[in-house]
Amino acid sequence: MATNSPLLIGITGGIGSGKSTVAKVFEILGIPVYYADDRAKWLMSNNPELKSEISKAFGSQSYLNGILNRSYLAETVFSDPEKVIKINSIVHPVVALDFKEWAAVQKSPYVLKEAALIFETEGHKHLDAVINVSSPLRIRISRILMRDPHRSEEQINHIINQQMPDEAKNELADFVIKNVDNKLLIPQILKIHEQLKARGN
Repeated sequence: MATNSPLLIGITGGIGSGKSTVAKVFEILGIPVYYADDRAKWLMSNNPELKSEISKAFGSQSYLNGILNRSYLAETVFSDPEKVIKINSIVHPVVALDFKEWAAVQKSPYVLKEAALIFETEGHKHLDAVINVSSPLRIRISRILMRDPHRSEEQINHIINQQMPDEAKNELADFVIKNVDNKLLIPQILKIHEQLKARGN
């Protein structure tokens, strides 16, 4: 790898694990973070080729006056496992390329790609290492219920069931941050930060 290219590090974790909080701490330490899910939404609304592909695959009602029709996609696409695979196959390569272009201009020993699905989409194969933010299921569910009052416990369990179990992610990850009440986050993050900085330099 060229000396001026930052290491590409994934940061993942199941819904409610606290991966966004952990990513924000890395940002405070000066590490650029690419929020893949937010960026995917932006690209789905603003990338002309992607908009055209989505319309072709799921019909013209995917966009209303050029604006992404989220409620239509939620009802017709994200409730059907086969259509989810299809939309992911359209969106993920565009996001992957966007991340690569973004990472290439960062001036940092390493960068983070924050994404809910890294191992599930085999995205880890294109990264130098992956951090998994791990948290017990009951804590995650109570966090989500507090954070997203519009979601029912049934909906939360449906999302959790579509994600790889935490134990499996911990096995595959290069680093694990345990986000539980009795473990301090900052020392765990600093330790990984120092290791990655040394590797990146």
